[in-house]
Amino acid sequence: MRRIAPSAVRLIAGLAVLVLVAAGCTQRVRWMSPTKGPGATPRATATAIAWRACPELAGDLLPTVPPGFSYECGTVRVPQDWSSPGAGPTLDLALVRVRAHQTSRIGSLVFDPGGPGVSGVEEAVYLSTELPSEVMQRFDLVGFDPRGVGRSNPVKCFSDADQDLSFGADPDPVSQADFDAVVALDQRMAAGCQAKYGDALGLFSTEQAARDMDAIRAALGDTKLNYLGYSYGTLLGAVYAQLFPTRVRAMVLDGPIDPTAGAVAASQTQAQGFEHAFDEFAAWCVQQHCRAGTTPRATVTGLIAAARTKPARYADGRSATGGWILTAVAQALYTPNRWKLLGDAIGDLVNGNPARVFQLADQYAGRDLGGHYSNEFDVFSTVQCDDDPGTETIAQARSLQADWRAKYPLFGASAAVGLASCAVWPAKRDPYPAGPAVGAPPIVVVGTTNDPATPYVQAAKLATMLGVGQVLTWQGEGHTAYPQTDCLRRAVDGYLIGLAVPAIGLTCPAK
Repeated sequence: MRRIAPSAVRLIAGLAVLVLVAAGCTQRVRWMSPTKGPGATPRATATAIAWRACPELAGDLLPTVPPGFSYECGTVRVPQDWSSPGAGPTLDLALVRVRAHQTSRIGSLVFDPGGPGVSGVEEAVYLSTELPSEVMQRFDLVGFDPRGVGRSNPVKCFSDADQDLSFGADPDPVSQADFDAVVALDQRMAAGCQAKYGDALGLFSTEQAARDMDAIRAALGDTKLNYLGYSYGTLLGAVYAQLFPTRVRAMVLDGPIDPTAGAVAASQTQAQGFEHAFDEFAAWCVQQHCRAGTTPRATVTGLIAAARTKPARYADGRSATGGWILTAVAQALYTPNRWKLLGDAIGDLVNGNPARVFQLADQYAGRDLGGHYSNEFDVFSTVQCDDDPGTETIAQARSLQADWRAKYPLFGASAAVGLASCAVWPAKRDPYPAGPAVGAPPIVVVGTTNDPATPYVQAAKLATMLGVGQVLTWQGEGHTAYPQTDCLRRAVDGYLIGLAVPAIGLTCPAK
């Protein structure tokens, strides 16, 4: 289960672990019978959400709570399976609403940070401190934990021990025996999820979550949806736009995923993106005389090779194997703000100290100081494999491993081996639609030219698929863009507030 995941926007480093009690705040809804076709999902009929003040949420997550901001929590109840919404189990989705000094309120701005697996409730609290005041004055910022995530009936079926093995596994198992061992671990983890959830394991797909979003829109009392999605959130938004095109008012998709790409093409594109990002880091490192040396790529490659026979030992007993090293590198490449830390981590590891490597890797993996994992990667694997049509095979993963190793020396083999995780997934598949959003208004697709996780080429592909997409380019580094520069803020704010679509071909400089 080691495929690189599109990370959350991560506006502020260091997520706190928080348990939010939302009992008594469930929105009761009932559903009309569905019919076929886009937009034909059952409509929710409900009274307003029973919001409750939850300032403790911001108090636990933020170093300083902004004056005049209010934080309210609630839940919305949805059917577990939208194909039969009138009967069967239900799920409660956790929400947070942030308000600040509002004037001329437009409505709610629903937000998803990506993953899949990242808490939109927590990330909305962070984002509320970063969004331009003009946006916060006009919208309620609403974050939600999608089904299976965080506080919304969380999926948890991977043991801490198995996740340690998975992240630590050799990213390029050369011998057949080593490759088979990786696949066997994938099979054991997948079988554990199937044993725990049974048929419900196939109900955490992106299309199910997109239909949940329309129930959220209805419960908020908004006639049309305003939406900001990052990374995987762009896929969620794109699926919503296809299902409910006439219910979109404004939609910004930042760090876009190409829904038309199959698993093989998507994995190859991401491996290429991370290779390019590492080259950018290496050039910076040489220029800044960072501690990764004059040839950072050779240094990292050498460290991974040496770790196969003599890995450095960490204070908690773990060995800094190639898997942990590559995970640390991937985490740092999401943003240039972590490049210095990566250089220091590499320099330390050369001297036998893996502490900074594990600092980075554990941030990526969602592993706490006690050795326990969040459910981020349980959800990531479940959603990604539920969405996957299941056309790739173990033999194909093995065949591509050597080819991609040659093309993408650091990340290619790992990306190819990762294809096996969905090849062995036992749940029923539920592929999302990949077509035009006929009847939707213009949708802004923000692409970053040096984005490692969602490479820039995907922006035009998503915009073209939707048929109403307008690409806004940022000539920057890292994963996702808005609201990092004045140019981006002017373009996106003008669209969200006044529906002024950015000019065709608009390109924002890095600074």
